Amino acid sequence: MHKVLVVDDDKVLQQSVKQALEYHHFVVDVADNGKEAVNKVYGQKYDLVVMDVNMPEMDGIQALTEIKKHDPSVIVLILTAYSNVTDAVKAVKEGAYNYLEKPITSDNLVALIKRALKARSMVETLTFSSPTLSIGETSTSKDKFVGESNAMKKVFDVISKLAKVVTPVLIRGESGTGKELVAKAIHYNSPRKDEKFVTINCGAISENLIESELFGHEKGAFTGADQRKIGKFQFAEGGTIFLDEIGDISAAMQVKLLRVLQEKTFMPVGSNREIKVDVRIIAASHKPFEEMIKDGTFREDLFYRLNVLPVYLPPLRERKTDIPHLVNHYINYFNNVHNLKVGGAEPEAMEVLTNYSWPGNIRELRNIIEHCFIMESSDMIHLHSLPAIVFKDQKKAEAKDQVAADSVIDLSDIQNSVLDAPSAKTSTGNEVHFSFGTRVEGGKLDFALAKDLFEKEFIVQALKINKGKINQTALNANIPKKTLLRKIEKYEIVPKDYY
Repeated sequence: MHKVLVVDDDKVLQQSVKQALEYHHFVVDVADNGKEAVNKVYGQKYDLVVMDVNMPEMDGIQALTEIKKHDPSVIVLILTAYSNVTDAVKAVKEGAYNYLEKPITSDNLVALIKRALKARSMVETLTFSSPTLSIGETSTSKDKFVGESNAMKKVFDVISKLAKVVTPVLIRGESGTGKELVAKAIHYNSPRKDEKFVTINCGAISENLIESELFGHEKGAFTGADQRKIGKFQFAEGGTIFLDEIGDISAAMQVKLLRVLQEKTFMPVGSNREIKVDVRIIAASHKPFEEMIKDGTFREDLFYRLNVLPVYLPPLRERKTDIPHLVNHYINYFNNVHNLKVGGAEPEAMEVLTNYSWPGNIRELRNIIEHCFIMESSDMIHLHSLPAIVFKDQKKAEAKDQVAADSVIDLSDIQNSVLDAPSAKTSTGNEVHFSFGTRVEGGKLDFALAKDLFEKEFIVQALKINKGKINQTALNANIPKKTLLRKIEKYEIVPKDYY
């Protein structure tokens, strides 16, 4: 159940709101002023705060600022009298989700709360559909809200920035990486959240129909146009239109879209009248725009109009450490859908899923987990319930692991060879030679210097063997990753030189 804090110095209204929310199965606490509300939020976790503006001790605007500093994930709804609507609008700009004018009804309040929770749910769902990388030891409770990763922090930071402006957005990534979820997260956390979110797949509509779909047409504009039709742009007035697979549209349509972006006007097919439109455009595609611009198949000016603050979602194969987290998420999801109690995936099954290349990305992972739920008869996902396709990369992975294992540097062998090497014990000329290839200049045996030289050459050789891959080098050379990274920085080694 969701936990709500109701903040108002009017005890009658405070208790009335509390009872209304408890009736709808919310867990409710109360506070009499902004200062008390801030202290409560510091002490425990709330999903949502319903707060008046004018209160003693600390007003609602000040309390909002402090609450958002402490926990940006808390949804704040402002209650205000008609005469203070200006303050409420200011609160929304400061981070409140929305406001309600007094007198309020329980139906309106509950409906607004449900919309706010749905908007946050979309952002949280994005956590399981967008790039995530483990932070590790630096992770905090606040990090968990943004996916426990620096990459997710960046994604949410971009969403937060884009939600506050009306700038066009271009979301890039392979099919199945969650582009539409990003678009929805931007829309439903923006001032346009109460307006329409309209989706159109540009790649699924034929060339001769897409203009009519987007801009509408007049009666008689072409054969079969027996009545006037309103297009998606006009239908989405005041809201957001999501143009999926925009890279598939023709050069002629690119010109028309550019005009909408620049002039905020368009003309329906078969009409001479211009229609003004207030619509935010969010576009998405998996196409390589830079190559298309060189080839002349996509307009450079349209690309830069859309690509002001781009969002890039990498494919799942580039973030394999996220796969166990995603698998467990969808196991929980399908447990709820099918009313089952699957506890997770056994280690062998999880290893196969992790090694799979996931050409269909998140969408494919979800489908495969559902496949397992159908096939599995026990309380864990086993190898036999996985579809055959996920095993196709297993032999390749095992072969690569064997090659890597054969190339592992054995530290004990190196140490023995260094200790046994005659040239390590005597000076010849101006340098001392070691069997591992290190050398001490100047004819002096210096343990500290030799140790540093040995470490540096060891790490360089390990990186060469493992093609500059940090995780693989740490594993195969038996070096803790943190130690490896520290030594790479100390000796100014550039891993990409060994790719």
